[in-house]
Amino acid sequence: MKEESIKSPLKAFMKQRRMGLNDFIQKIANNSYACKHPEVQSILKISQPQEPELMNANPSPPPSPSQQINLGPSSNPHAKPSDFHFLKVIGKGSFGKVLLARHKAEEAFYAVKVLQKKAILKKKEEKHIMSERNVLLKNVKHPFLVGLHFSFQTADKLYFVLDYINGGELFYHLQRERCFLEPRARFYAAEIASALGYLHSLNIVYRDLKPENILLDSQGHIVLTDFGLCKENIEHNGTTSTFCGTPEYLAPEVLHKQPYDRTVDWWCLGAVLYEMLYGLPPFYSRNTAEMYDNILNKPLQLKPNITNSARHLLEGLLQKDRTKRLGAKDDFMEIKNHVFFSLINWDDLINKKITPPFNPNVSGPSDLRHFDPEFTEEPVPNSIGRSPDSILLTASVKEAAEAFLGFSYAPPMDSFL
Repeated sequence: MKEESIKSPLKAFMKQRRMGLNDFIQKIANNSYACKHPEVQSILKISQPQEPELMNANPSPPPSPSQQINLGPSSNPHAKPSDFHFLKVIGKGSFGKVLLARHKAEEAFYAVKVLQKKAILKKKEEKHIMSERNVLLKNVKHPFLVGLHFSFQTADKLYFVLDYINGGELFYHLQRERCFLEPRARFYAAEIASALGYLHSLNIVYRDLKPENILLDSQGHIVLTDFGLCKENIEHNGTTSTFCGTPEYLAPEVLHKQPYDRTVDWWCLGAVLYEMLYGLPPFYSRNTAEMYDNILNKPLQLKPNITNSARHLLEGLLQKDRTKRLGAKDDFMEIKNHVFFSLINWDDLINKKITPPFNPNVSGPSDLRHFDPEFTEEPVPNSIGRSPDSILLTASVKEAAEAFLGFSYAPPMDSFL
């Protein structure tokens, strides 16, 4: 009975976590009690970001040809939805679905992310979708980042053809086990830190680290996914100030709408490590206003059931002043050299020579045991595998078709040799 009383709020928390930031802002804006809290009023005022597509700024007219995003001609103009058998829904987001698909000619399995252009344009998110594509193109050299095989589009949809990873979200495993023992948490934190360090070396800030965006592969290694909120071209010591992220993981400087830098990712790593060890994010409260107030003002409190090195690392990563945060001076090198990771051989880690502490034990691509039944039990929409190119296009579909010029991508031919 006692266990059930613990699981109930945890389950509510997990459901709540699926909500995006835009929906979250609207929800608290409609909550009169929460809105009276001064910190929440301040946050609602700052939710008009400098990058208007993030938070539904005032509508602007459709882009003229000179304003359209154009990243060059497609190197794979022949790819189309009918090339695939779409088998199962394995994930959902604001703009579409992720499906398990088998390529008919190759017989290979992929995760295909299918996004509705109309929904993206309505929320003015096209810039971030193209940014996600750009970041995916740079991920090929890192073992803990999901890879893009190719991308293509129809008049009304965008298709990312990605590595199929079926060990389950870290979120899913945390939901089932509540928390991890320290050695397991250390292994995951090291692989995540390695991936973030690589992105930072490309001047990319990830900005949206959370257990939902961290997958396990079939052996149990970390794979970071979902690059829609990445910010490109942030040089060392460079900053940005867009209000974005996931509520439980927002760093204090983001809430304060102060300029922030790559150390925002180290705050998020601290939040994820804390959650792996304790079962809930730091500063969490079911009361939204209280949670924000905790992030901004409450000192970090750590229960005594972790080692001193874990305690010291969490205190360094969850430092409210970003200039004093671990990683502020030498970025990934500071995390890598921390005593908490002294047991990690980083060369072995990057070469996947360390046996993961947990094996998902999947039998093959069709083994979906680690995906949430909420997704897998949903029928695959017929429209996913159909192209409207041959039908008469409406004005809105034409606008959608023109807004994503240059989205399609295929790797150069020599990469297949």
